Amino acid sequence: MDKETEKLFRSPIGVAMSFVHFSVLKDECLTFLTENASPNSYFADLTFGGGGHSFALVEKDQSYKLIGVDQDPDALNNGAKLIAEKKMGDRIDLISSNFSKFPDLMKEKYPEVKFQGILMDLGVSSHQFDIPERGFSFKHEAPLDMRMNYDDDSIETAADICNTRDVDELEEIFKTYGEERFSKRIAEKIVEERPIATTKDLEDIIFHCYPKKMRFGKTHPATRCFQALRIAVNEELGVLSEVLPQLVGLLKSGGRLAVISFHSLEDRIVKRAFKELGSKDGPFRILTKKPLTPSEREIATNSRSRSAKLRVIERI
Repeated sequence: MDKETEKLFRSPIGVAMSFVHFSVLKDECLTFLTENASPNSYFADLTFGGGGHSFALVEKDQSYKLIGVDQDPDALNNGAKLIAEKKMGDRIDLISSNFSKFPDLMKEKYPEVKFQGILMDLGVSSHQFDIPERGFSFKHEAPLDMRMNYDDDSIETAADICNTRDVDELEEIFKTYGEERFSKRIAEKIVEERPIATTKDLEDIIFHCYPKKMRFGKTHPATRCFQALRIAVNEELGVLSEVLPQLVGLLKSGGRLAVISFHSLEDRIVKRAFKELGSKDGPFRILTKKPLTPSEREIATNSRSRSAKLRVIERI
């Protein structure tokens, strides 16, 4: 995959930061979603992010239109700027929302539209990882936030969860969402050491909960717990399970739903949902018996793509 355009994002505190945005499995998504598309087709990108997939879709054919969704204020602000710069305001409608609300939004705003293609990229965007203030990464000292929508104060931050949940609840989060083998030890240490305010506070606790001989492996000790907290904060798995069966109902005949996941829990949910939908009696067929994964070339260009899996289902 070719290196994409460098984007300029503003962090929550207004600091402009540049980063290189990569759209994972972009070519594969384009092929699946457009190969049997007719002119004037509608597409949806339910995780707009940096806009790479969305712009690639509408640039494939000048008659295509797309509805984009994101709950991240940075993605929405910068997406609006890019849409204006590319003069695509009449072809891309970018909506502020969690993708779980997309079916209801369509009933209200576009009740007549049936989609040729719907895409979900479940990964965390590069700017979310690379802007320290977002609190997604333990590589930087920052408030332990992790909210996709940091403007919504009703959502608990990762720090809130660490500082208020009891040992059993924390252990369950780390075990279920992170598949962390030392979840009980880490949960107990968090409760002992709290309050916890920053990413580095939490990283240090997790690091020292690991046996010395396991602290410097290929995967950093904090990786699984940070993933687990992000999932818990944003309720990612619950909304995914609920929305998948609703999304396929928005497809027209021949329309396709493509989902890119980045860890086993997400992929398991997608696989199970597609299997149920693609049963012999259903009006759907699975196009990816095994998930597609990035090429060695793409992984070399963008190491964050290495765990991506793409599954696609079609409405017959």
